[in-house]
Amino acid sequence: MMSTLKQISAAAIATVLLVLQAHAQDAADGQRLFQQRCGACHQVDSTRNGVGPHLQGVIGRTAGGVESFRYSPAMQGSGINWDAAQLDIFLTNPAGLVRGTRMTQRFAKADERKAIIEFLATR
Repeated sequence: MMSTLKQISAAAIATVLLVLQAHAQDAADGQRLFQQRCGACHQVDSTRNGVGPHLQGVIGRTAGGVESFRYSPAMQGSGINWDAAQLDIFLTNPAGLVRGTRMTQRFAKADERKAIIEFLATR
């Protein structure tokens, strides 16, 4: 009985470690992808806005919620609260979620969207 309990415990710990490692890898990949594909317009290391609003603390924020950025009326009136699911939909097709948004960049690959969102969740 004790041997089985030890095996189950060891398997559970190994699973948790693998999940944490995968999450860390997604965030690292996401940082690289963010810098390549998003960094020209958005900041995450500061609250300075660029062509797009800064994305520091975007998870949990209301769309159009950075007071110092001039959003499209569509984004301001969207009523979206950014979470991973909403960001995934938006990054897939921004205008499909918010008709009239100024963002045009699309991310067709689900793994890239996931990595970027994982990275944004760390900021």
